[in-house]
This record gives sequence, C-alpha cells and structure tokens, in this order.
Amino acid sequence: MNVSSNTTVLDLSHNYIEKLETTDFSDLKYLKVLILSYNQITDIYSDVFDSNLHLEYLDLSNNRLEKISSTFPDNLRHLDISSNNFTTMSPCRNFTNLLRLEYLGLGAANISKSDLESVSHLHLHEVFIELNGLYEYENSSLLVLNTNCLHLSTLSDQKDIFNVLFDAVNTSKILKLSNFGKWDGRQFYDKYISAIVNNSRVTHLTMRNLGLPWVNLVNILQKIWHSSLESLHIYNLTIQEFIFNITFDYSKTSMKELLIKQVTIEVFIFNQLNLYQLFSEMNIKNLTINNANLLFMTCPSNTSTFENIDFSHNAVTDDIFQNCLTLTKLKTFKLARNKLQRLSEVSLMTEKMTSLQYLDISQNPLAYSEEDCHWSPSIETLEMASCSLPNSVFQCLPKNVTTVNLHNNDISDVQVEITNLTNLKHLDLGYNRLSDLPDCTLFPQLVMISVEYNQLPYPSPESLKNCSGLKQINIGNNPFHCFCEIKNFINERTKSPGTFIGWPDNYVCERPDELKGVSLKDFYLPEIYCNVFMMVPVIVIPIIVGLFLVFGLCKYFDVPWFLKMAGQLIRTKQRTRNSKNGYQELQKDFSFHAFISYNENDASWVKNILLPSIESMKNIRICQHERNFTPGKSIVENIINCIDNSYKSIFVLSPHFVQSEWCHYELYFAHHKLYSENTDNLILILLEPIPQYLIPSRYFKLKALMKQRTYLEWPKEKSKHALFWANLRAAISINLSDLEQESSVSVPSVSA
Repeated sequence: MNVSSNTTVLDLSHNYIEKLETTDFSDLKYLKVLILSYNQITDIYSDVFDSNLHLEYLDLSNNRLEKISSTFPDNLRHLDISSNNFTTMSPCRNFTNLLRLEYLGLGAANISKSDLESVSHLHLHEVFIELNGLYEYENSSLLVLNTNCLHLSTLSDQKDIFNVLFDAVNTSKILKLSNFGKWDGRQFYDKYISAIVNNSRVTHLTMRNLGLPWVNLVNILQKIWHSSLESLHIYNLTIQEFIFNITFDYSKTSMKELLIKQVTIEVFIFNQLNLYQLFSEMNIKNLTINNANLLFMTCPSNTSTFENIDFSHNAVTDDIFQNCLTLTKLKTFKLARNKLQRLSEVSLMTEKMTSLQYLDISQNPLAYSEEDCHWSPSIETLEMASCSLPNSVFQCLPKNVTTVNLHNNDISDVQVEITNLTNLKHLDLGYNRLSDLPDCTLFPQLVMISVEYNQLPYPSPESLKNCSGLKQINIGNNPFHCFCEIKNFINERTKSPGTFIGWPDNYVCERPDELKGVSLKDFYLPEIYCNVFMMVPVIVIPIIVGLFLVFGLCKYFDVPWFLKMAGQLIRTKQRTRNSKNGYQELQKDFSFHAFISYNENDASWVKNILLPSIESMKNIRICQHERNFTPGKSIVENIINCIDNSYKSIFVLSPHFVQSEWCHYELYFAHHKLYSENTDNLILILLEPIPQYLIPSRYFKLKALMKQRTYLEWPKEKSKHALFWANLRAAISINLSDLEQESSVSVPSVSA
C-alpha cells in the first residue's frame, strides 16, 4: 500500500481484501484507527499487528474469519469481530491481555460460558453480540460478562432466543435490542414477557426496528410500566393491525422517560384518540415522540407529571394543548418542524403552563401580524429559528425571556420601540438581513449576541460602543467592506480578544475586490488615511508651512516683482511687433524716441541715473525740457511740441510729481494724444510709491492711468536694475533710422 508512515487513521472497508500478512501494516508505526469491515478476510497472520503499538480502534466485522490466532496491541480500546464465520466464541481467549478494552463486538453460532469467561475480567463499557445464525446458547453465559451495556442484534424466533433474553436482562442495567425479526407475538407475551420483565435488572432499554400489533405493544408497555425500567427508547417502530382503546394502568411505576422515534402505522382508519390518550395520560417526566406524523395530542385529564415533552418533526398544528390547564409542571416543550402557523396562538397555548422555561418552535411556517401575545411568564428560552418571522416579532416575545434564537428568519432591523426585554441575555440573529448590530441599549442584560451570516459591511462605531458590555459577539461570515470604517471594529476586537466568536477564521474581507478573501487580522490601512485629525498635522500643516515658506522666500527675493516685470517685458515686445508695420508710416514725423517729464525734486535721479542709462543704449534719443525746449516759446507750447515730436512720453511718478502744476499739464497733453491718436505712447515709471490719498482730485487722469496701465517700478535693490532697464528699453526702443540719416536736422539745445 502506498500509505504515509505517519498515517493515524486508515479505512479499508468495503474492499476485497482476503488476507492480512505480516508486512501489511508494519510501516504504520503511528496507526491508531484501522477499519477493515465488509471485506473477504479469511486469514490473519499472528504477528500482523506487532508493529502497531499505538492501535486503539480495530474493526474486523462482516468478514469471513473462522479463527483468530494473532495477538492484538495492549493499547486497544475498540475491537469488533462480529458477523464473521466463527463457530464458537473461542477467539475471546486471545483478548485476555486487552485490559484497556472498552468495546467488544462478538458473534458465533455457539455461545458458551467458558469462552466468555476469558474476557470476564475486562471492565467493558459495551459488549455487542450479533445473534444472526445462533445455533446453541449455554444458559447463564452472558452473565459472566462485566459490562455497563449489552447490545444484542438480530433477535428472531429462533432456538434459545428467550434464554438469551432472560440472561440479557440480568447482565447489565443498560440493554439494547436491535433488528427484531418475525415474532409470534402472542406466544412471546403469554409465555415469556412476564418472566423476562419480573426478573430484569435493566433500567435503560433501547429497542430498534420493532414491529408489533397494537395490542402486543400496549401489553409490553404495561408489563414494563411495573418493572424496574426507568427509560425506554424505541426506534423505527411499526404498529400493526387495528388500533383500539385498551385500558392502561399507570400506577406503581419506575418509568421516567419514553422515547419513540420514526413510527410507521400500517392502518389508516382508526380513532386517533385511542392513540393519543395512551401517551397523554402517562405519569412520567419525559415524553418524546419524533417523526411519527403526530397530528394532535389530547390534554391530560389530571395534573400531569410531564416536565419535558418533545413532539419535534411531526404534523402538529396550533390547536395542540389550547386551553389546557393540566401541564403546570411542564418545563421543556419542543415543537420544532411541525405545522404551527400563528405565533399569537402558540403564545396562548403556553399561557397556563406556569412552569414552562424552554420552548422550541423552530422550523415552523409561523406568521405574525402584530397581534397581542400571551406567553407564560416563566419562559426563559425561546427557540424560533427558520420561521420566516419579520422585524415585528420583537413585539411578541415573553417579557422575562433570557435567551432567544431567531436564527435564519427575515429580520432586517431591531425596532427601537422595544422596551420590555430587560432580562434578555442571549440573542441569536444569525442568517438574517441585518446591516448593523442592533442597539444593545434595548437589552440592558445582554451578554451574548450572534449576527453571523447577515449583511454587515462593518459594525458602526456607535453600535460597538453600545454593545461594549457584551462578553461574546459573533459577527463572523459577513460581507465585510475593508475600508476605513472596519478599523474601529478591528481595534475593538484587539481590546477584547476573547469577545469575538470565530476570530479570525470567520472574519474575511468581501470588498474591495483586490482584498477579497483577506482575513481582517491581516488587513492594514495606515491610520493617517482614516483619521482626519491626524491628517491635519501630518498633511495640511506641512502644506500650510510650505506655502508660507514659499511665500516668505518669494517675498524675500521679491519674486512677484520679477514675474511682474518679466510679464510686462513680454507684453511690451509683443506690442512692439504688432505695431511695427503701422509705425513705418509715422516714424518720419518724430525727432525723439521719448519725452521725459519729472519734478525738479527728482531731477538728480533723472540726470544721474535715468538719462545716462537710457542714452547709453544704442540710438536712443531723449527729449528733456532743460536742453530741448525752444527759447522764446511759452512753456505750454514747448511741452506740446516736445510731446508731438516724441514717439513715447516717459513720466517719472513720485509724491513730488503730483504736486507739480507743470507736470500735470504734461500728463494732460500726453493723455490727450493717447486717446486722439489711439497710440500706446505712455511709459509710467514709479520712482516712489504714491498713496492714493496724496493724489489731488484734479489728477483724476493720473488715478485712472495708474489703475488701467502697467507701470515700471524703480527697484531699490541693484539686483533688479537689469530687468528694469530691459523693460524700459523694450518700451522705448523704436527704429528711427530715417531720422538718423537726416544729418541736416539739428536738435536745438536749451540751457537749463
């Protein structure tokens, strides 16, 4: 076999293995469980299990073994060799060393006391004996077994079977009987049942696959009722023949529990009260009838001893136990998987069950339309899973309930109007349509809540805060959205690591797609992306500081001024290119590139700085009143002539300029030329800043010009002078080559 040497569990059942040889399992040193049932094994080598010292579970049932000569590991706890071809129980002689054995499965045609005595010293929890093919049984053989539970299978109307049963009921207190064959029911009852029951020490009896006529079943129950039996479990019961009323004596009994599961009734027409009354009047504590197509159950005629009733998986309707006043001792009532339809009717059924603590009505087609509910005030646990109940179901819950299971319903919200569930401690809302945790302040005593498999993208911070007092929360298997909002939930889980059930396996990102399948414990998002208050100092403040720094540097290096002057230079050159063609027709009329106007208080700057710098430029001629005014003419006439004979007019603006009357005239005439000839002939140089309030009201033209036109500012820093002169030259540098070629033209000089 190609099996890893580390294998601990090996199942080879339902194959065609015929022989077990020495080397088959020699490499499986760590093997603990070996299942070889339902094969064709006829021979086992004596040393086949010598290497499997850790083997605890061995199943060799349903093979063709006739003898066993091998030894088994001392560590064995479970050994089953039933349903083979053993003639006697002699293989038991090989089990004397199995002191840890707990389960032993046997079977043979002949059962003798001497064979079973080989294992009588073993303290077995359960012995299983397959009786199919039993030929001979030695009386009292079973009595030598030392076991807590005896399980006999395939009992039929065969030789010595009643002797086997006589011994079986005295071997252990727990007896299991399986696979009843065909019985002569009347003979069984008349000759043997009384003797078997009267000599029994069994307290717990389990029977499987039992088919009896109704009368025999009732008679057997009657005999059992007066025996030492305390618990009777019947599985796969078939009731044969007609069901009729039979008087039953419930007195003097040790019975406490009756369980019947999977019932088939072969008759269809009978008075159902004959069936129901037999069970409803039983004076026991625990009654279970499951999967029996039970339609109804009559109310006990007197105060009942029932404490636990389980009618799950039947066809019971809302009519069961309505107006029943005798179930005052009932503590647990299970009606799961029935046909209950109205929740208000179910509540009314419990109203008189004054001791009821646990009610299970799960998997019923229940409906609730906000009718009044009348529950028993003693109900503490209410199971209502898989009932398709709406949000309003919270209006119909017992006021003293401590545990509510609303698993797999149609709940999308827990209504805030709920105020009466002050004792609720456990709430299961798994498999619903919730988009957030319910408001835990509605349930002040809540210690555990489950909202798994809902529609929670992330629990809101408010809901987590409200539920901070919980000891356990199950929010697993929800479609978590792994964005900033989920971080609050992850942080809360870190603070309370034991609170969240199923962490981390059941907490996985659903969105965004690139994080789908990532565990929340591995999800990481920097805090700065989610915390706006952290973003302010980390991002906003550095940006603000950076802006202030840039602003300060710009201010320190006067960058705005440089940008302003550079822009002005570009615009000036653009205007010059645009006006070049038009100027070719006008250049012959001008004698000067520019006429300069200034106040005498600024004459020092004009004569020592401005004029030398301008006139040092190639081919630039400036008209100045001190040297170019014509003697004999009036000042106004000279101003007009100079402005008319100059292509540009330069005005040196300063606080002194606005105080000069003559400067005002010069500016007026230049402004008039600007509008009359539609030319760009003004150049404004701001030598010193001029506050608006210093400009006289009559200088409204100057105010308008300073608002509308760009002016050149004389910078105090030498580093800026070069850009200033470049701007000025670009503003006044016009080709006057025609005038330069006229040598006959002389410029009159005017003395200062």
